[in-house]
Amino acid sequence: MFRDRAEAGRRLAQALERFRAERPVVIGLPRGGVVVAAEVAAALDAPLDILVVRKIGAPDQMELAIGAVVDGETPRTLIDHDMIRRLGVPESYLREEINAQVDEIRRREAAYRAGRAAIPLRGRTVIVADDGVATGASTRVALRAIRAKGPARLILAVPVGAPETLADLRREADEVVALLAPEGFRAVGQFYENFEQTEDDQVIALLEEARGREKGRSTE
Repeated sequence: MFRDRAEAGRRLAQALERFRAERPVVIGLPRGGVVVAAEVAAALDAPLDILVVRKIGAPDQMELAIGAVVDGETPRTLIDHDMIRRLGVPESYLREEINAQVDEIRRREAAYRAGRAAIPLRGRTVIVADDGVATGASTRVALRAIRAKGPARLILAVPVGAPETLADLRREADEVVALLAPEGFRAVGQFYENFEQTEDDQVIALLEEARGREKGRSTE
């Protein structure tokens, strides 16, 4: 059990200390994952950036993921076609939902980055941090999007995850670091005492704090 995302991030950072010498870039998945990633970045003295990924929810069951989407030069999607067939999801719904999520991704990117460019990842060790993984749909599409940017090494780091999902994600990352992979996993939130929603202003503040540290290092 973790007290909150910040404590989980500090504990996760201890397991990632061995990557410090590689001068990694830490990528947080908004919103909750940025709280975890910020603690990791601060502990490893590493730059912090984000990748906004949005789940595509089923009709009338938005918590049930039928896919995920990440924006870029061309939006990258991951669709669970078996789930779509079982639920009878219309193509029109899927198209509209993807467009809506791309719009939300762009809104968040604009708010979080405030005009700043993404940190280049080519040839770097990249640690992707989130507050946990359940089905892994969003995480999978995020890892594929980052892999396309040419990192030298791609690490997924989470405080907790479903064992079968973590095993599946090992095909997407060079290494998966998870503090907990409990049997009987039901939801990420069951492993946190405080799992309240992270707001946009919290994400912006964490990114500003990380940029301040990075600016301070560059002037030393």
